[in-house]
Amino acid sequence: MCYYMGRRVTRTEYDELVSFAKKVAFLNEELAIYKGFDHNDIPVMRYIAGTKELEKLNMQWGLLPPKMKSNDAISKFRFGYKPEGGKYIPGYTTLNATSEELFGKIMFKQAALHRRIVVPFEIFFEWRHVQVVGVSGKLLKTPEKFPYKIEMRDKTEPHYFAGIYNETFNEETKITTNTFTITTTDANSLMQQIHNSKNRMPTVLPWRIAEMWLDPELDENGILDVANYQIASAELKATLLDQDFLKNPDPLRGVKDPRVADLVEA
Repeated sequence: MCYYMGRRVTRTEYDELVSFAKKVAFLNEELAIYKGFDHNDIPVMRYIAGTKELEKLNMQWGLLPPKMKSNDAISKFRFGYKPEGGKYIPGYTTLNATSEELFGKIMFKQAALHRRIVVPFEIFFEWRHVQVVGVSGKLLKTPEKFPYKIEMRDKTEPHYFAGIYNETFNEETKITTNTFTITTTDANSLMQQIHNSKNRMPTVLPWRIAEMWLDPELDENGILDVANYQIASAELKATLLDQDFLKNPDPLRGVKDPRVADLVEA
């Protein structure tokens, strides 16, 4: 699944992120890395209603239902809660929407039909599960996780994540917030090696297909076709990162690790 993404920022955007103290996993004057579980406001693009003209606006990552009673209800929905004297009730992770379930879940269906967006990105991150030999010489029961930076090989053409959104009305604050989720599809051969626990990847779209996704006339079959689009492995480049890459001054610097086998390139 896609829970971390990065994008280049302008000086103005950098100043805004700093001044509003947004929760960003990493930020410098060129790059912002967003952690999905912080539910940041992230730039997305959609057509202005009734036109084919694009507008760019910020939406909060993590889809919410159209109506929520209060901030406390939102917190419980996302992070779970434990009722007094009861068992913990887990929250819902809605950073991603499985493409095959877009019309099988009530929360996704209307958004998929009527509220589609694209999310510009430069990089995203996934973790590879690797069985590691411990000091005893035996395989550890729990695999270690190694982060990878994934980017497009050809950076001359912009690419986007497919997404859907809701206009969520908070009945307590009387505020409407746009919240979104990124669709995921089956992993290609490269991503199967990296995201080897779930074999999923975000739906990455070149602009010619992103235009189709944004088209308000697209029918259900067309929506599913685009949501299941799988970018070719040969178009992606993956780089192994330090396990604590978010704490480094140069978080995108690749590393070598003898515990991790090289990827098989497409």
